[in-house]
Amino acid sequence: MDNLAFWAIIGAATLATILILARRMLSVSPEGTSDNEAAMTSDMKVYRDQLSELDRDIARGTVSKEDADRARVEISRRLLDADKAAKAREAAKDTPEGLTRVTMGVIAIILAAGSFGLYWTIGVPGAPDFGRAKRIAISEEVRQNRPSQEQAEAQMPVWAGPPIDAPADYLELVDGLRQAVAGRPEDPRGLNLLAQHEAALGNMVAAREAMGQLLVIKGDTATADDFARQAELMINAAGGFVSPDAEAMLRAALERDPRHPYARLNTGLMFAQNGRPDLAFRMWRRLLEEGPTDADWWPVIRDQIEDLAALAGEDYIPPAAPETDLSGPTADDIEAASDMSEEDRAEMIQSMITRLSDRLAAYGGTPAEWARLIMALSVVGETEQAAEIYAEAQSVFATQPEALTIVDRAAQQAGIAQ
Repeated sequence: MDNLAFWAIIGAATLATILILARRMLSVSPEGTSDNEAAMTSDMKVYRDQLSELDRDIARGTVSKEDADRARVEISRRLLDADKAAKAREAAKDTPEGLTRVTMGVIAIILAAGSFGLYWTIGVPGAPDFGRAKRIAISEEVRQNRPSQEQAEAQMPVWAGPPIDAPADYLELVDGLRQAVAGRPEDPRGLNLLAQHEAALGNMVAAREAMGQLLVIKGDTATADDFARQAELMINAAGGFVSPDAEAMLRAALERDPRHPYARLNTGLMFAQNGRPDLAFRMWRRLLEEGPTDADWWPVIRDQIEDLAALAGEDYIPPAAPETDLSGPTADDIEAASDMSEEDRAEMIQSMITRLSDRLAAYGGTPAEWARLIMALSVVGETEQAAEIYAEAQSVFATQPEALTIVDRAAQQAGIAQ
């Protein structure tokens, strides 16, 4: 019924527009032109006779000069109006009646077809128009009826195994860790490491299961970081979908730390997925403006918040991205880890590279972050992978010359620029 009323209003508005144009275009018709022309000519003759009579009255002295001047102005104005009307009628005689009607018909078709076609192309035919309360109610209903974590994971592809470029010795270490945890399932340190490395290999379901077991062991001692970490693993295992189970983890994290950045980030994501961009925008805006700007989640929010603001009906310009030292943190971190064993230092650096690479793949990032990943890979000798990242960055920023300049500079420093 609502759709019928909408189309009735659109049809009436289109018809009214066509009728107004038709009346204007067809108001002057050649039919009856002779009678109208005769009437106009007669009026002009009367006005000219009145001017002549006025001159005679002045000569006889029956009308004062002041009154005569006022009368002459008024008669002359009417004479000019009659003359303009006569010329318009004369022009109308040269307009082919058939052509005018055909033109009006073409315009009517274009207006009607164009209006409906344009709406059908860029509009949302059939979309209901709900008030705010109704939209909130629908959003809450959708949220309550979301698929569970198990259902969401069942819809995802089965893990295809570790990346083909994963080092063989690293895979052996992870296999050993799996066996160790299987033998000691109550060891929190082993579960923590297993969750971390399964996630690094892309085996998100296994990572989520290990982290879930760790939460059971920790019980009341589990921290906000623990719950937020489990929520993120669950979201990744579900392909970015925030299930009710993941939401429960986020809620537990915020109960322990209301300002936890990752819990707030993913809670905002949950609201956006369930038709509440207004709540998501408010949460992300506070998080973005609080900073810090060097946090790895900060550019994720900054790059997406304008689209979210538009959905929320807000006009918002995010803070400018800070300048980043492209030669910076990777080398500093390597130097800071000089006291570590070679194996631990390599694992730490690889973990940093993996986190940054995964985040850029999942959410995108700023040109400086792509440049940082290129530099980091070159530092550890992964020049082929750095070249692949450089090629991908060139594709991502192909239409942004300023961004490409940042990426190109990093590639030149890394020695992989062509």
